[in-house]
Amino acid sequence: MAKQYDILFRLIMLGDSGVGKTCMLRRFTESEFDPSHISTIGVDFKMKTVEIDGVKVRVQIWDTAGQERYQTITKQYYRRAQGIIFVYDITSKASFQHIAKWASDVDENALHKVQTILVGNKSDEEHRRKVTKDQGSKLAETYGMEFFETSASTNSNISESFLRVTELVLQAHKRDMDNLFGSLDDYLDKAAQEEENWSQDNDGNTQRTCTC
Repeated sequence: MAKQYDILFRLIMLGDSGVGKTCMLRRFTESEFDPSHISTIGVDFKMKTVEIDGVKVRVQIWDTAGQERYQTITKQYYRRAQGIIFVYDITSKASFQHIAKWASDVDENALHKVQTILVGNKSDEEHRRKVTKDQGSKLAETYGMEFFETSASTNSNISESFLRVTELVLQAHKRDMDNLFGSLDDYLDKAAQEEENWSQDNDGNTQRTCTC
């Protein structure tokens, strides 16, 4: 059976319990929204295939529990992720403040080149907003991340945020491959040059021997 994608990437969603990670994930992968879902226990995941720049990318997205008692489990998944989506709830100042803790955990446990974005979810609940868009944007800038405000309820910016982090991971992967092949090309060029130099030296020695 023909492979239905070109490459597989793993993304992980991090943030406090109740910020809407599962709702975002279901909206992106299943086009469904259910506000009455049960909190994630440990780690769950869903898959979706998207096409970016002509490349079919299979994304495996891990939805992690935000509760403290599960964090030892979820940290084990950090190192296997190529992309991370930090999520807070715009109606919860505490969830916004806790992004610093989540980012610190990632610095300690994730890959050095992991791609990250920051998402302020529940943008449809403007009347309950506790975190301004400017505050979210400035925090993202502090960590060198791109920033999105989303709503799983209205499907605002859901696809855009997931596709952007996937695109960032794909771009990083291409750079790594270019560096790899660039290094390989340099190695082959150097090896060819050394072989040519050796051949010329060897021919010179042969000629001198014959003259004697």
